[in-house]
Amino acid sequence: MQLKTSEGGERRSPGSNAVALALSMALATAPLMFADPAYARSAPDGFADLIESVSPAVVQITTRQSAAGKSAHGNGDLSQIPEQFREGPMRDFFERFFREGVPGDLPEQQAERTALGSGFIISSEGTVVTNNHVIGDADKMEVTLKDGSRFPARLIGSDEKTDLAVIKIDADRTLPTVAWGDSDHSRVGDWVVAVGNPFGLAGTATAGIVSSRGRDIGAGPYDDFIQIDAPINTGNSGGPLFNGDGGVIGVNTAIYSPSGGSVGIGFAIPSNAARKVVAELQEKGTVNRGWLGVAIQPVTRKWQKALA
Repeated sequence: MQLKTSEGGERRSPGSNAVALALSMALATAPLMFADPAYARSAPDGFADLIESVSPAVVQITTRQSAAGKSAHGNGDLSQIPEQFREGPMRDFFERFFREGVPGDLPEQQAERTALGSGFIISSEGTVVTNNHVIGDADKMEVTLKDGSRFPARLIGSDEKTDLAVIKIDADRTLPTVAWGDSDHSRVGDWVVAVGNPFGLAGTATAGIVSSRGRDIGAGPYDDFIQIDAPINTGNSGGPLFNGDGGVIGVNTAIYSPSGGSVGIGFAIPSNAARKVVAELQEKGTVNRGWLGVAIQPVTRKWQKALA
């Protein structure tokens, strides 16, 4: 009930004030009905227990590669010649420079190239899963555990088409392991945790959700990536992607990034695909695939007439 004042304003009767007060108290104490309790319960309080249990099995992989007999500049790659010098009087000089190097150039084996990646232990005897592009053509591989201990590694097998590799270390003790999870049960919106070594920062954990499934990013003939928004960067490659139960549901492999850093679009190989490849690499060192004896060729006018 509204009453006009002498000054032309409004005032409320005592009865209306009481009603307004009661209504405001009811709203303050009432539950938010639009928040579904089931959805609220699905959000975890934190990931500390999960990370504590799985991180001992996540390793850092250091690779070293050299090219004996080649100099740091004399690698034969003439595409490195600056475009403005590809023609003209300086062309011969730059061709010799990139083909033969210059006196005093350090051999590449002295300027050894080092790369870092991630991996995870799947057997207590020291079997480690990582990406094929992490090990590349490395001459030496070293695995560093969470406690800082280091072990030389040897290659068991690799598969370029799925970008997976298996390496082995021989430790003096039983090693912590993680188990495969079922990637087919992961859904868009599920929480995930990535653990790895971005930029060499060992034991880094990041969290996010599954953003999409079945992504084809043009990386190979078997693209079927899980897309995630958990930040991953250079050095995370080969590391595990965990579900809320601590199972490995993916192998972190690639990111989409205009800047070179994480923009919240990462990709992981699904575990149900990875575990089959890994099992075959452990057994045979390679992956044998079927081949259909069919070839494709252009249909010329001659063939058109013959088939008409």
